[in-house]
Amino acid sequence: MSDLKLYSLNKSAVTLVKTQFTDFEALVAIRIEAMSESLKRLGRFDPIRVRERFREGFTPEFTRYIEAFGERVGFVVVKPYIDGMLLDHLYIKPGAQGMGIGSVVLRHIFMEVDAIGLSLKVGALKESASNRFYSRHGFQFVESSEFDNYYVRHNGQSGLGGY
Repeated sequence: MSDLKLYSLNKSAVTLVKTQFTDFEALVAIRIEAMSESLKRLGRFDPIRVRERFREGFTPEFTRYIEAFGERVGFVVVKPYIDGMLLDHLYIKPGAQGMGIGSVVLRHIFMEVDAIGLSLKVGALKESASNRFYSRHGFQFVESSEFDNYYVRHNGQSGLGGY
């Protein structure tokens, strides 16, 4: 998979860039930065656990950096899952949130998943702003667990942030 320029945003391209095993520490740092506020609010912030959980499922072939404004501002992981695809991670650093970068990335992911005719599943930490983000982009609530909400977007479905 080669680097992919997605969209111009304020005269800066949003680009997805492939990762490799040696990117693990940089990816964990982005994950911790992006998740810490939500986890602290729930009293569940533990950087060691955040690192371990990411390591358990880390697959560089499904992981891409998100670059915008000339820097790495996040990453996304989309991988095969039972009867569809799983948006396993989508993290944008707090300083780059609210600029439309996540929406640009989601639109691209939707095009990829729609092209292969599959649904897209995602989980979001309860109390996280990501729940509103996913709902706004056409994901439908499916169920809840103790700490997470789960959503699905069926093939070809659009939302406010859709195409």
